[in-house]
This record gives sequence, C-alpha cells and structure tokens, in this order.
Amino acid sequence: MGQLVVRNLASAVKERLQQRARRNRRSMEEEVREILRNAVINDDEGSARGLGSEIARLFA
Repeated sequence: MGQLVVRNLASAVKERLQQRARRNRRSMEEEVREILRNAVINDDEGSARGLGSEIARLFA
C-alpha cells in the first residue's frame, strides 16, 4: 500500500474530518481512506468534476 501526505490542510477541513470520523466511529485516517475510495469508485470519466471538487462536495 502507498502513503499520501496532505500538507497545508485548512484547520476547518481537519476539524470536519475529525467530526465525520467520530460520527462514523472511525479514525481520521480510516475516514479519509473511505472518502478517497468512494471518490475514485464513483468517479465518472465523462464528468468535468475532479477529485478536489468531489472532496469539497463531501464537506459542503
């Protein structure tokens, strides 16, 4: 398995991730993996939205 480091993440985003992880009874790392996995699985090749847009949608 690979690793991914996310730098310069806004504090508000980190807080929302922590809240979401608690709500889903997962660690923050597990929650981020699930978000990324869902974003990639649900990715529509014809869609103009990218991964960043999908992540933003999840936290809207």
